Amino acid sequence: MARITFMASDDFAIALSKWATQSDEIARKAIFEGANIIADKIRSNLEGVLSEEATGYLVGSFGVTPIEKDSEGNWNTKIGFDGYDDNGVANQLKARVLESGSSRQPKRPFVRPAVNATKKQVVAKMNQVIDEEIKKLKL
Repeated sequence: MARITFMASDDFAIALSKWATQSDEIARKAIFEGANIIADKIRSNLEGVLSEEATGYLVGSFGVTPIEKDSEGNWNTKIGFDGYDDNGVANQLKARVLESGSSRQPKRPFVRPAVNATKKQVVAKMNQVIDEEIKKLKL
């Protein structure tokens, strides 16, 4: 069985302490950057599947919620639709019908292709942000 002994210096301990106090802010920055990449791709896909007669309510209601910590201590954000159009139809419902289809309308997915297309890019960007922020703390 392998055994490793690690002797931490005072500088290293101070750097770890800085990282511990800054870790929430670093997580928020990384999530913000990743969510924006996905949101931009979803918005672009959405504009591509809408018809010429679209009112713009659906695109206008699309957004990213503020980043918050949940009860388990994890940082999260949501990307989605809010509000209603002039006829009182929920924008979430309209987006779901576009994504999954209905008995009268064929599906025109725009969310799942966006997530699949950007997953690796988002993970890479989030890792890059975390690495840059840690380097700023001189770890």
